[in-house]
Amino acid sequence: MNLAQYQAGCQARVDAALAALLVAPRGELERLYRAMAYSVVNGGKRVRPLLAYAACETLGGSAERADGAACAVELIHAYSLVHDDLPAMDDDDLRRGQPTTHIAFDEACAILAGDGLQALAFEVLADPARNPQDADTRLAMLTSLARAAGSAGMVGGQAIDLGSVGHKLDQAALETMHRHKTGALIEASVRLGALASGRSDAASLAALQDYARAIGLAFQVQDDILDVESDTATLGKTQGKDQAHDKPTYPALLGLPAAKAYALALRDQALAALQPFDTRADALRELARYIVERRH
Repeated sequence: MNLAQYQAGCQARVDAALAALLVAPRGELERLYRAMAYSVVNGGKRVRPLLAYAACETLGGSAERADGAACAVELIHAYSLVHDDLPAMDDDDLRRGQPTTHIAFDEACAILAGDGLQALAFEVLADPARNPQDADTRLAMLTSLARAAGSAGMVGGQAIDLGSVGHKLDQAALETMHRHKTGALIEASVRLGALASGRSDAASLAALQDYARAIGLAFQVQDDILDVESDTATLGKTQGKDQAHDKPTYPALLGLPAAKAYALALRDQALAALQPFDTRADALRELARYIVERRH
């Protein structure tokens, strides 16, 4: 399959749905909505929506059934970036090649924009007009996303990350942090897409979970590699921030060659997990390769 064409189609689809969600009303809330839209509709690879669509299609579901899942995971991702960039967190001025939300607006507005995006994600999943599943499936999707986004997942991982600055972590501790901070939402993206298909079963969900765990960690390993090897213009965010902040990373722990080898091993684990599926899983296969080959 042509991954570039698939990406472009999915990106256009989710971007249109996100833009419709974030139309700014006139009046007192206009600036808040503009900050929310600025944080979302500003480019980005849309990896998490792509995974949701691809997982849905792997099990024979249509793209339309995954629109709600795709929007929800991107809204959570965007909110996390807004808050991660704040001065009290990672203190970044650049995101996707543009000023971060707290720079383009102000710190208080950025905090509220992130809060609004987080709440909107759950509203989308709960709304049968935007997420056309039966009530039990919508509840299962809400539960999965809440767990992945909260203290047991992404937020917990960020807390571990902030507490690890200046400390030496072994590989097991580093992986625990990243399975929470980065991996949990990637795993949720795959699970939500699978649930949205209406055709998931225990065996397919288990295989897709194995796939998602592998690519979730591979994504972070490659991010760490790019922070060393790439540049600010290519990344769209400040290069070298991890080293400057003395954060534990895979290249620092394993060395750059071993970190690259580990990313490839995780890719192979992901591909092996997809063996039970036919060619409808080809998008997931190509995304596993893309995650460890990307340059930004």
